Amino acid sequence: MLAPNATKRPPPGCRAFTLIELLVVIAVLAVLAALLLPALATARDSGRRAACISNLRQLGIAIHGYALDNSGKIPYGPDAPPFSHPAEFYPSTGSPTSLLSLRSGAPVALGLLLERYLAKTPRVLFCPGVDQVVDARAELEKVGTNQAQCSYYYRHGGVTQLFYTPAVEPTSILLENPGYNRNGKPIHALAIDSQFLASPAVATYNIKSRTHHKQKVSNVLYFEGQVSTLANRDHRFTLNLQNNADLYDAFNQILKVLESADE
Repeated sequence: MLAPNATKRPPPGCRAFTLIELLVVIAVLAVLAALLLPALATARDSGRRAACISNLRQLGIAIHGYALDNSGKIPYGPDAPPFSHPAEFYPSTGSPTSLLSLRSGAPVALGLLLERYLAKTPRVLFCPGVDQVVDARAELEKVGTNQAQCSYYYRHGGVTQLFYTPAVEPTSILLENPGYNRNGKPIHALAIDSQFLASPAVATYNIKSRTHHKQKVSNVLYFEGQVSTLANRDHRFTLNLQNNADLYDAFNQILKVLESADE
């Protein structure tokens, strides 16, 4: 029996951590976390890029199906309504656009695929690598009632003039023979991740920055159906329209991005 003031000793082989040992363990865990977190972030980004590529491939299949049913033409139109509000992003018929529907709710551009060709997979119109919070479900619910947009710039008819409807449909909407771009090069790029920078001053008109993959790369869908990942070197695929005066040239700049992807 122990004396009243005797100290109990731990059983043989059982010893508590000292403060120094505990601090060493914490330091080792912190180092491991610092090493692993960048790798995990890279793996996450790679997974999102792969999902984006898959989305674009499915989008390409839907466009090819649409063309088979529409005399070889990709989704085009409808005619632009009279311009009445600065938040209307479709002032010209066939302008390059990320819109799915107009302010009236009428489907436009890639939105023409929703009812029949993407009815079960509408979320392929949204890239999982978006750098800003986007509610894809909320955007899709706007189709039919309001203006909605997706993650990708769609070449559409290549019209860059404001408040203009071509007298005849552009030949560039033919899937098998889209023709040549303004640089005299064959047209190849059909849709691309949007990389758009806007001033906070125009956010009240729902003109907001929308970028993807941290602006490091852009995924491109080509008329032929394949998808490529292109490095965004020198921000060649980024539209920097933070100067509000440049917004008037937005459609021209979007088409320039697609023409860069043609290369």
